[in-house]
Amino acid sequence: MAYYVGIDVGTGSARAAVIDDQGRWKGHSVKPIKTHHPLHNIYQQSASDIWKNICDAVRTAVSIAGVEPHDIKGIGFDATCSLVVLNKNGKPQSVDIASEFSNDDWNIILWADHRAIDQANRINKTGHTVLQYVGGTISPEMQIPKTLWLKENLPSEKWDSIGHLMDLPDYLTYRSTQNLARSVCSLTCKFSHLPRGVDRGKDQNGDGGWDHDYFRAIGLECLLDGNQLERLGGRVNEEDDVLYAGDCVGNGLTEQAATDLGLLVGTPVGSAVIDAYAGAVATLGASLSNTTETSSSLFTDTQDVLKNRLAIICGTSSCHIAMTPQPLFVPGVWGPYHSVLLPNMWCAEGGQSSTGQLIDYTLHSHPAYQETVKQAANHGCDIYTFLNDHLSRLKEQQNLDYIDLLTQKLHIYPDFHGNRSPLADPTLRGSLVGVTLDQGMDDLALRYLATLQAITCQTRHIVDTMNQHGYTIDTLCLSGGLCRNKVFVQLHADVTRCKVILPEEIDGAVVIGAAILGAKAAVTHSGKDASLWQVMRQLTRAGKVVLPREDDVIQHLYAKRYRVFGELLKDQKKYIDIMGD
Repeated sequence: MAYYVGIDVGTGSARAAVIDDQGRWKGHSVKPIKTHHPLHNIYQQSASDIWKNICDAVRTAVSIAGVEPHDIKGIGFDATCSLVVLNKNGKPQSVDIASEFSNDDWNIILWADHRAIDQANRINKTGHTVLQYVGGTISPEMQIPKTLWLKENLPSEKWDSIGHLMDLPDYLTYRSTQNLARSVCSLTCKFSHLPRGVDRGKDQNGDGGWDHDYFRAIGLECLLDGNQLERLGGRVNEEDDVLYAGDCVGNGLTEQAATDLGLLVGTPVGSAVIDAYAGAVATLGASLSNTTETSSSLFTDTQDVLKNRLAIICGTSSCHIAMTPQPLFVPGVWGPYHSVLLPNMWCAEGGQSSTGQLIDYTLHSHPAYQETVKQAANHGCDIYTFLNDHLSRLKEQQNLDYIDLLTQKLHIYPDFHGNRSPLADPTLRGSLVGVTLDQGMDDLALRYLATLQAITCQTRHIVDTMNQHGYTIDTLCLSGGLCRNKVFVQLHADVTRCKVILPEEIDGAVVIGAAILGAKAAVTHSGKDASLWQVMRQLTRAGKVVLPREDDVIQHLYAKRYRVFGELLKDQKKYIDIMGD
């Protein structure tokens, strides 16, 4: 039996998992990673710290799975879309403001870092045609605004010493193979690269998918001198250096990487994807059957399976990914991105900058948080389960039919860290309406519920906007740790009126997606012919299905609550206008 290792680097941890050739979960390990947060909009990480914890996680997961290194036939990576800065020798180079760029331990600008808001605004004011492939508005979370920030803020000698600017997923394949090939996923989604199959205009000069006029317009014309585009991964006329998801990278694990990971030299490494896309790999193709399908139709139904599905990967932030055979342009939704997941399919990516992070903020900032944690521990459960049970008790005390009715006077607008989709406005902020003087556990439970309701109203805003521009989404494929929260899941069904499909392994969908990339690389390495879609369908199966509640009370409640959500947004914009000038 063949086994595959998946490695997922999230915002706060590195996770490794081993799956078998039926997609079954055999062993996993999670290791925390460090984040340096010296200012409110600055978030930095360390490539060395991440690699160390990846290696620890892989060794532990393989040991738990009870398999030998020679049993591992492929390895795949996913990671957050964070910017890794390396010098010309491929070593970490500092992005750390606090040390005046002298501490090379901090060489990653995390996705959540918003230092480049001004640069993003200036890029957007150019109105360049390249921006149509990011929903019309580039985000400060993307790599080109961050690159422009580095050019404008690093001492000139520091800027000149940069050898490579990489998305974190591509850094991990580079660290594993010493091969500089980049992924279509990272370059297209985060580096303003226009891949094969996209009309790139006339001013290309043969440089792959880079639009020279765009770099001149935004102030990065220096990257057009000599071979400077190679910093981003753009060798002239070398499109083979840009790999589809799961393609083999180089010659597999190097001797040093194999030693670090406890695996064999030459183990095939699949071209990586951004973490949200790994969640889509593990969920969008999942069969609703609990048994593995083997019929020939399994491999020919791509469009039929995908046409109504939206993958939502719920973590610190949330990403919403849909695929279509033709490009659909949605204002405020990133993309359409060509071939970033499956060749010749177009992806759109919506998102919420703060979901798990917002829930944590709601809890941690409340005066009753510590007492609630103690009560949850006394009941032998986590705080979310305890609060869900507490809401049920409040419902009974107030003689209500549903916990959803508890927050009729309490409303939250959720853009505490700006809006990613569908408004693409990082300057928006959150709001809380209906506050009382209560500082106890009851009030904490209500704010927690109102936060979940706000997050799901925003998901509906994204779904509605996509459907207004040609999508036909009626099914949500959820993954991520938040899917263990029954209230969170049911709200997604009720508020959006969509069917919700959960993966078999709720906690492991993203890292399983990474392992599937390793499986695809292993198949290619063996000389067999199988697409990533075929491997996805073979190794993924759906778990529980949750349907919207049909009770009129629930439907009317969330119709009204969604209307309030829209009014809160209008009010904020009105206040901004009043206080403007």
